[in-house]
Amino acid sequence: MAALLFGAAAGSARAEMLDLEKDELKLGFIKLTDMAPLAIAYEKGYFEDEGLFVTLEPQANWKVLLDRVITGELDGAHMLAGQPLAATIGFGTKAHIVTPFSMDLNGNAITVSNAVWEMMKPNIPLDADGKPEHPIKADTLQPVIAKYKAQGKPFNLGMVFPVSTHNYELRYWLASGGINPGYYSPGDVSGQIRADALLSVTPPPQMPATLEAGTIDGYSVGEPWNQAAVFKGIGVPVITDYEIWKNNPEKVFGLTKEFTEKYPNTSLALTKALIRAAIWLDENNNANRPEAVEILSKPEYVGADAKVIANSMTGTFEYEKGDKREVPDFNVFFRHFATYPYYSDAVWYLTQMRRWGQIPEHKEDAWYAETAKSVYLPDIYLKAAQMLVDEGKAKKEDFPWDTDGYKPATSDFIDGVTYDGHQPNAYIDSLKIGLKGEQKIEGADVVGG
Repeated sequence: MAALLFGAAAGSARAEMLDLEKDELKLGFIKLTDMAPLAIAYEKGYFEDEGLFVTLEPQANWKVLLDRVITGELDGAHMLAGQPLAATIGFGTKAHIVTPFSMDLNGNAITVSNAVWEMMKPNIPLDADGKPEHPIKADTLQPVIAKYKAQGKPFNLGMVFPVSTHNYELRYWLASGGINPGYYSPGDVSGQIRADALLSVTPPPQMPATLEAGTIDGYSVGEPWNQAAVFKGIGVPVITDYEIWKNNPEKVFGLTKEFTEKYPNTSLALTKALIRAAIWLDENNNANRPEAVEILSKPEYVGADAKVIANSMTGTFEYEKGDKREVPDFNVFFRHFATYPYYSDAVWYLTQMRRWGQIPEHKEDAWYAETAKSVYLPDIYLKAAQMLVDEGKAKKEDFPWDTDGYKPATSDFIDGVTYDGHQPNAYIDSLKIGLKGEQKIEGADVVGG
């Protein structure tokens, strides 16, 4: 009887196997902790369970990664959430990139050099234990930047890419403390127009060395490159992105629109495997994280010391050397509906592109909604999720079946400003620093109203 039941179950599983249009795939990633769903889907055999034969390949930087997805050299990749949106609207390389899967929440921080930290410390209140009170606001950095200006020195900060979460989070934090991070314009894509702090691109793995060399005074990056600065004794992470925007969306899995249309079953199979990997990463209260750390520390994935990766991956975060605190949601891969591609997440990124001039002119609210729907593909996600539920590999209650794609309005930001994805222009206008209404950049000036 047992053998008969097993045979019936195996037959049922075979019947669920998708008829794949393409089964050999090459997927790209950058060496960061949050590429974990790809590594886990590969190591745990979830890709193979779906009939996929996957090669994972690290990429030199985000631009190379995007270009190779566009040309088809890569079938898909771990991407910055802003990349599919920026490519689709034509900021930078123009191409219709989509995502059926959000890879994680949180996972970034802002680190400053030891010298800058020493200058900030007198401005930071202490808690009962004599440690700095968190979250540390950018107001405490203002006097430091003023001192640099008085000495005729630029204050330089690194971020990983112009449309990266890290850029927008760093800008958000600075602006919340009255520091202008600068504007973009069609004629000047440096992002440094009228800037109090000069932001420029540095690839993630090079952040610590660039800080140590004194080329930059701080940076915004994902793990493990903030904790690396602590271990090396060259810098201090002052704030996590969880403190800037609680449970903010971070990376996505990006594909060309053409790929999803040409290979719909393959796109579904990929999404199924990634959902299973995300479940594994968060299940049983992060019980699998130590194993995940060992996997990620391999040279073919992140290639950083396991101790460095574990410092943030296992529910803690070390700020100043010896100041390790509990941050259980620093890395989230599945809980809080982390993997669902919410339109409201896409809209937030678009509001920041508009705020800083990457979208140079005013757009109606409907434009934001339409752009989000052209890039984020929850239909593929929910179809994959339903298949996993039917196969007994996922729980029905772990997915937001009835959502309209918009999270409830939230004020879980460092400045307490409320964001409602249904009203992007009202949100943009409520932010103190940044372009509003019909404003645009002409030369070095903000013009219009």
